[in-house]
Amino acid sequence: MSSENRAAPLHCPYCGEEDLRPHEAGHGAWECHACTRVFSVKFIGLLSRTVTR
Repeated sequence: MSSENRAAPLHCPYCGEEDLRPHEAGHGAWECHACTRVFSVKFIGLLSRTVTR
């Protein structure tokens, strides 16, 4: 899967604003123009879901 197919964050995790742009730091880095923070988003994995009765 290429980086073009991945979803962008919809809002800043710090202030909640939606004015986000990719940051020059590299893949997964985003800058928020409302609170001037730069953050990254990283997918860690999936939780294993076991059904217990």
